[in-house]
Amino acid sequence: MDMLKNLFKKRDAKTDIFAPVNGEIVQLDEVPDPVFSQKMMGDGVAVKPSEGKVFAPTDGEVIQIPETKHAIGLRANDGTEILIHIGLETVSLEGEGFTVSVSTGDRVSTGQELMTFDLAYIRENASSDVTPIVITNAQETGKQYTMTNEKEGKAGETVIITSQDK
Repeated sequence: MDMLKNLFKKRDAKTDIFAPVNGEIVQLDEVPDPVFSQKMMGDGVAVKPSEGKVFAPTDGEVIQIPETKHAIGLRANDGTEILIHIGLETVSLEGEGFTVSVSTGDRVSTGQELMTFDLAYIRENASSDVTPIVITNAQETGKQYTMTNEKEGKAGETVIITSQDK
């Protein structure tokens, strides 16, 4: 009978989403692009990167890598979909300066390197290096998302967003 109780016991349905890049954390409404600052794609936070490496913010699956390699989409194990968008206006770089080390469909673990980017090149050729991290399906998950108040993010260590059942 105990086994049956354990089977139906409510699990702690809380997921931590860690900073995918090292750098200064800024609130999404401070991002100089209305698509992000007005949360048209969803809520989240942004990081001004201090180095050109992107790591998995949580365990999950890679669900999207545009041909231009300027972003990566993940689905966390709890169903949360996370978009990591490196810089602003970086789609126009057509993949230049980005090296992706995973493929769509790959399972990833928190802290696993997903891609590298040439930070100097991004700063030189994009409108900003600020990197929004956005929950794109918050309306559908039935979860509540809490954004961090931390000012500095360390990839794989600093929790930037927490999701939990409502």
